[in-house]
Amino acid sequence: MMRILALALAFVVGLQPALADGPEGQLPGTLKGAAAGQVAALDNRYLDSRIPGAGGPISRIKDIARLQSSRDNQLVGYGLVIGLQGSGDSLRNAPFTEQSIRAMLENLGIASEGGRTRAKNVAAVIVTANMPPFVQSGARIDVSVSSMGDATSLQGGTLIMTPLKAADGEIYAVAQGPVFVSGFDAQGQAERVTQGVPTAGRVPNGAIVERQVQAALGEQAVLTLQLLNADYSTAVRITDVINEYSRVRFGTRVAAEQDALTVVVRRPPGISTARFYAELENLVVETDAPARVVVDERTGTIVIGQDVRISRVAIAHGTLTVRITEAPRIVQPEPFSRGVTAVEPNTNIDIGQPDARVAILDGPNLETLVAGLNRLGVKPAGIIAILQGIKSAGALQADLVLQ
Repeated sequence: MMRILALALAFVVGLQPALADGPEGQLPGTLKGAAAGQVAALDNRYLDSRIPGAGGPISRIKDIARLQSSRDNQLVGYGLVIGLQGSGDSLRNAPFTEQSIRAMLENLGIASEGGRTRAKNVAAVIVTANMPPFVQSGARIDVSVSSMGDATSLQGGTLIMTPLKAADGEIYAVAQGPVFVSGFDAQGQAERVTQGVPTAGRVPNGAIVERQVQAALGEQAVLTLQLLNADYSTAVRITDVINEYSRVRFGTRVAAEQDALTVVVRRPPGISTARFYAELENLVVETDAPARVVVDERTGTIVIGQDVRISRVAIAHGTLTVRITEAPRIVQPEPFSRGVTAVEPNTNIDIGQPDARVAILDGPNLETLVAGLNRLGVKPAGIIAILQGIKSAGALQADLVLQ
C-alpha cells in the first residue's frame, strides 16, 4: 500500500513542473496546441451549423476594390450635330438650336443676322464622357452624345468641336467626330418603325484630352483601397491576405482595415508604388456579402442572393379575376308609336378565382428556395407579393430592397 502511494505521489510531483510552465492562466505547449485545435474545430463546426454551404466566390483584389487615387472624372459639354438627313431639331420648338447655329457661324466669321434659319439637318446635343485616371494630355477617350431637342435621329451626323468641362468649370477635353447610332427610325405615310434609341450615340475616341488631372501615384507611402461593395468580412479578409503575402515577401505586415469600405496599405521600402500594387491586385480573396433580395416591381425582376434563407412558412396564393364586358343593345319602338330608337346598356360581369393552393416553403439554401417558389406556379408579380408577405411575417432572413 505504501508503495502504491509513493508511486502516486511521484507521478503528481512529476506533473507539477509541466503544469507550472508558462505564465499564469496559460497551458503548456502540448496541451495548449491540443486545446487550440479543439477550439478551432469547435469554431468550424459552429460556423458550418450556422451558415449551410458557407463560402463566397473567389475574386482578385483588383475586381472587388480600387485605389482611392485612381478615380474617373466626369465631363460634360453642349454641342451641335450637323449633317442629318432632315431628322434634326425643328427650330420653332428648339430655339436654342438656332441660337447655337448663329453663335457658331459668328465664331467662324460668318454674319448671320437677318432671316430665320430653316435648316432641319442640325441637332443640339449634350456630350458626356468619363476621363480615366492617369491619362496624359493628348490621349483620346470615348464620348456619348444625346439629343436635347426634338430631333428624331442622329444617324449619319457629325459632332462639331465641343469643349468638355468638369465640375470645377475647367475644360479638360475637346470632342469632335462622326456619331455612331445603333438604333434607327423609318417612317412612311401610314406606319413608323423605331428600333433602339436613334437619338443617342457614341463617338469612339472622339475626345482629345487637353488637360490632365493630377492623380499620379508617384511614391505614395500609404495606399487606400476602397471596396466596390461595402462589407466588414471582405475588408478583413483582404487585410489578412495582404498581410500574409507581405509577411513572406517583405517580412512585415502592411495592411489594416479601417471600416467596411476601406483598407489602408503601407508601401514597404525598396519597391515602387505601381509595382507594389501590381503584386497586390492579383491576390485572391474569398468575398462575402449580406443576404439581399432585390425586387423591381415595374419590370417584374427579382434577384435573390446566394445567402438568402427563409424560415419554414405556409403560403396560400390565389388570384381574383374580374372581367367586365359591355354589350349595349339597340331597342326599337313599337310600330306606329311615338317612341324613338334607344340604346340599352348591357353589362356582363364575370368573376373567377382559380383554386388557391397552400404550400409549405422552407429555404435552407438558394436551390430549395427557388424550387419552392416555382412549385407555387405563380408569375413574377405573384412571387414579389409572396416575398413581401414573407418579409412582413419575419420569415425572410434577408434585406428586401424595392426599386
